[in-house]
Amino acid sequence: MRFSLTIGFLGFLSSFVALIGCGPSLDLNLVQADHQTPSNVAVFFTVDTNGGEPVAGLTAEDFRIYEDGALVSVDESKQTIINPEVAAKHYTLLLVDMSGSVTESDQVPLIEQAASQFTSTLEGYQEVAVYAFDGSEDIHPITPFTSSSGRSSAGVNRLSGFRTQDPSTNLHGAIVQATEVLNAEVAESETPLTFGTIVVFTDGTDRAARVSFSDMMSSLDDVDYDVFAVGVGNEIDEPTLAEIGFSGYVLVENAAAVNAAFEAIGEKIVGFTQRFYLLSYCSPARAGVHEVTEDAVKGEAMGDLDYTFDAEGFGPDCNPDSPPPFDTTGTARRPRRRPRPSSGARIQVSASAGSGGGGASASAVADPEAGDY
Repeated sequence: MRFSLTIGFLGFLSSFVALIGCGPSLDLNLVQADHQTPSNVAVFFTVDTNGGEPVAGLTAEDFRIYEDGALVSVDESKQTIINPEVAAKHYTLLLVDMSGSVTESDQVPLIEQAASQFTSTLEGYQEVAVYAFDGSEDIHPITPFTSSSGRSSAGVNRLSGFRTQDPSTNLHGAIVQATEVLNAEVAESETPLTFGTIVVFTDGTDRAARVSFSDMMSSLDDVDYDVFAVGVGNEIDEPTLAEIGFSGYVLVENAAAVNAAFEAIGEKIVGFTQRFYLLSYCSPARAGVHEVTEDAVKGEAMGDLDYTFDAEGFGPDCNPDSPPPFDTTGTARRPRRRPRPSSGARIQVSASAGSGGGGASASAVADPEAGDY
């Protein structure tokens, strides 16, 4: 009996310890880090919960910096959060299906309203462009990439005057071309780090057959962009939509929920943008190679990351507000840093009765694979 009780107690203790180990945690992912004389160290990273949700709003006081295991004094290091736009720029391309089935229906005003709100939400955080596609070989520019407040959302009004040139649906070819447009835009960026997102709205499957599904997905494998998808109606099947929108997708039964679909995806993209942090500080080290550990704390959740630097030539007179000299350059075709998920998580949305799209509500289903740059 004593042996049985001992085993039972050990089992309980093991379970208790396991529960403690499964408490809330933060996932810090290093994007880039660098250092320069006189003694600047800057680390660019993302912060998410262990469930994959972005963590925004952290301040310099929410981080602890250690060098070789010893806590670095906040006063001595003058640690600060620099505007991450110094190091990175984000681009989103909205690709809207304007094939015959859309333009000949009553959906265009709802799509225009939803797209306008979507671009308005993003404009404060990144550059946004809007393109349309139909059955034609080429996609059609509606508004170019811009960070000017209101310019993209105002340009969306051109959708109401769009004239379909080919009533078929060149969905696969449009996504390949959208990738090429995004590649060209980020290649011109003078900001060291670039991140891109494609949002696809469609009411059907590819009918033009100009580009195969596998070739389309291969083009997305070559770049490190996130892709969200919004599908309306019964023509497009959910597994296909999930493969296209591997960062998250919405499948809505009727046009009344289109606004909620764009709203949910817009909020998720903004969350991705706000999860980036550029933490800069002045190192007390003056020589030798050192390992930096940065801890982040939000409530009961914690997480950390490591970076190694050489302090040769370090000395006084450091200004932590100096932009970091990241040696990477904006590139059109960055190798994918993470495996592409085989399919995205569905984002649930709903529209209130009689809302006409204006009273829609949305709730996103967390996808831990998506957005992990």
